[in-house]
Amino acid sequence: MARPPRPTMNLDSSFFWEGVEKHELRIQRCAGCKRLRHPPRPMCPACTSLDWDSIVASGQGEIYSYVVHHHPPVYGFEAPFAVALIELPEGTRIVGNVSGDPTALYVGMPVEVEFVRIDDSWTLPAWRPAAGARDSEATEATEAEA
Repeated sequence: MARPPRPTMNLDSSFFWEGVEKHELRIQRCAGCKRLRHPPRPMCPACTSLDWDSIVASGQGEIYSYVVHHHPPVYGFEAPFAVALIELPEGTRIVGNVSGDPTALYVGMPVEVEFVRIDDSWTLPAWRPAAGARDSEATEATEAEA
């Protein structure tokens, strides 16, 4: 399979990508009001401060919303694949691919970050169902029997 296109890496996002290479999920935080923000950007949308630092997130979250992409073909990805908006317990959301069976996903599903090595110089954060996440088809069948 072809490699997906590389994301933009610049002064605002370099801390994030450096963290990913170390298997850390770093989230930008305003130094003024302490609000988290992702994707990274130069100014806080809440207080307009230009000062920021970052935290290392737990790597846990839950699916807030998702789509299963079937068509058109996307270079570097084999359809169908899932893209989800993950709500982090730290208080922000992040977009990423979710591995596994895309038909088994559901809103509220617990997920955990995984770091996927694309090549010798590039790693991407992605998500996988967390241990103990219910299988939606099995749960629906059990609920229908009750």
